[in-house]
Amino acid sequence: MNISRQIVVELQYLPAAAYMALLCSGVGILMEQHEHYTKGSYRNRCQVAGANGPLRLSIPLVKGKHQQQPIRDVRIAYHEPWQAQHWQSIKSGYGSAPYFIHYAEFLHPYYIKRCEFLFDFNWELLQTVISLLRLPVTLQLTDTYQPAYTKSDILDMREAVHPTAVLPTAPPYPQVFTERYGFLPHLSVVDLLFCLGPTTLPYLQKLGNLMLDHPR
Repeated sequence: MNISRQIVVELQYLPAAAYMALLCSGVGILMEQHEHYTKGSYRNRCQVAGANGPLRLSIPLVKGKHQQQPIRDVRIAYHEPWQAQHWQSIKSGYGSAPYFIHYAEFLHPYYIKRCEFLFDFNWELLQTVISLLRLPVTLQLTDTYQPAYTKSDILDMREAVHPTAVLPTAPPYPQVFTERYGFLPHLSVVDLLFCLGPTTLPYLQKLGNLMLDHPR
C-alpha cells in the first residue's frame, strides 16, 4: 500500500529492511540534509549477517563534536582500513547467497574509492541499491530543516528506524544462516539484495504496510 504523502527520513548507511520499506511506501521521499549528526543511530552503521550471528559494521568518523555538526559536514575517517573490513564481512557473510554474484561488483567500488563526507557516501550508495533493486522510489533533498512537519501531505518518519526502536515483526524470508540462527529480522538492505534479489520489492511492500500501521 502506497500512501498519498511524501515521507521524510534521515539518510542511513546501507539501511535496514524496515527503512527501505518506508522508501517504497510514499509518493516520494524527502531526505533530510539539514539536520545535525546524531550518535548512536544508523547514519554511520548497519547490521549484516555473519557466521557468528548479526554483525555490526560502523564507519569511523573524523574526531570532533559530531553532535553539533551539520550532517553534510561530517567527514569519514580513514585511519583504519574500515572499507576492506566491511567488504570482507559482506563477502564472507553473503558469498554463498544466490544473488551475490549478480550484484557484488556494483557495491565493491564503494569499498575501494574514498569519499570525504559521510552524507555523500551514503547518498551515492543508497541510490545504487535502489537502482539495482529497481525500486519505484523518488528521492528529493529537503530545502530547510523542520523540527516537525505539520502539513498533512508529509509524513515525518525520521528516527522511525533506529537501533533502539521497536519495529514490527518482519515476515521471514530465506537467509544465508537460517539453519544456524533462524530468521534474523531487520538486517541491512544488502541481506535483501543478495538473498531475494529482484523479488525484493513485494517483500518491502508487505513490510511497508506493517511499518505504516506500527505505533511509534
